[in-house]
Amino acid sequence: MLLDRIALILAIIGGLNWGAIGLFGFDLVAFLFGGQLAVMSRIVYIVVALAALWCVSLLFRENAEGRSAAM
Repeated sequence: MLLDRIALILAIIGGLNWGAIGLFGFDLVAFLFGGQLAVMSRIVYIVVALAALWCVSLLFRENAEGRSAAM
C-alpha cells in the first residue's frame, strides 16, 4: 500500500534525524527549516510522528499469507 511505504520512509527519515541528534548534536530538520521552533520544522516533526504511529499498525496487520506481519 502506498500510504504504508510513505509512512515507513518518513519514519526512517525521523529515525536518521534522531541518530544525527544523538551522535553529532545536529538536527537536520531544524537546520533546513529555521530552528526547532519554526512553524515548518514543527509541521515536519508532527508529520513524521504521525507516520511513525501509522507504522505501528503494520505490526498488527495480517499479510497476504494469513500470518501476522510481525512474525
